[in-house]
Amino acid sequence: MNGGLESDFSKMEKIMRDYIEKGCVIDPEKSKVEPVISTTPSTSNFTTLKSEKKRDVHFFAVDCSTRTLRRANNWAIYVCRVSYAVVQNRDVDWGFKETIRAVKGDAYVRRKIMQETRLQLESEMALRLERIADDEDFILLDGASYFGGERRFNVMLYEACARRGLKLLTISKQSPMLRDNKGRDLIAATSILGPKGCWVYHPVKKANIHDHLYGDVSIIKLCEESPRTFRCDIMNYLVDDNVQEIISPLCSISEDPRCSGYPVALWLAHDFSSLSETKLVQYYVEVEDTLKNAGLLDLLRKEELACNFADELHGVKHAFSWERIPSA
Repeated sequence: MNGGLESDFSKMEKIMRDYIEKGCVIDPEKSKVEPVISTTPSTSNFTTLKSEKKRDVHFFAVDCSTRTLRRANNWAIYVCRVSYAVVQNRDVDWGFKETIRAVKGDAYVRRKIMQETRLQLESEMALRLERIADDEDFILLDGASYFGGERRFNVMLYEACARRGLKLLTISKQSPMLRDNKGRDLIAATSILGPKGCWVYHPVKKANIHDHLYGDVSIIKLCEESPRTFRCDIMNYLVDDNVQEIISPLCSISEDPRCSGYPVALWLAHDFSSLSETKLVQYYVEVEDTLKNAGLLDLLRKEELACNFADELHGVKHAFSWERIPSA
């Protein structure tokens, strides 16, 4: 068995045994989605960024992937890999941690639980990085700056970075909740209005800790040659400083052709979080062996068969070849 995961497999066995013995009470939990942020774009909110080709600071980035190993209608078993990447000039370091999670509930409930799990794993990894970061370094997270409570980053991470003034930023791969006054995509609207070169559009919305929004929402374009722009939330303890000076260093790590204007540290963290097919098969076998040795496999396998016939019609043998848990 993979070293260091014995307790994960033990917990998985306990949860699945509890499911077999007690069943699963479905809780029709209401969705707590991020609220829509709607505003009219204004050219007065643009600030040109100063592209810096070389920086001596470290850019730490964290991301997490979740893959389904086995699933039925009322339960699933997942493997998560949370990874980090550190970029300083052309030097790159990275690492990761993997964990196995068993979750009871229907597909909607499981998805929400695993989204919260992902955010907690990323928060824990970022807290480890905070302890080794220098005061001028950046910590980049994938997502929006919602902290505290369900399906949000851990407030302890925000507080630790605030004490030291670390440049904690959240950058989203996509931001469907940002819309203009006509309900259209705000990122696209600001991109059309934006000046030539690299820029920051700030603020879209000011931070409001009472609503768990711990950062000012902004939109950034970090590479002149790239057509892509992204949402970037700047923690509210940073915005008293010059926003241009905070964001400009990101330009130095956003010209890599692999990531098209997206900070390469975050791109690498995302890439390193991917599990290979060989690794997924290994965990699949280890899960099956654990359940078989515990005398749980036969019934759970029947429930899998009652759930996955549609997958088999599409030629899908394993759930991890088909089902991915999105980050939001």
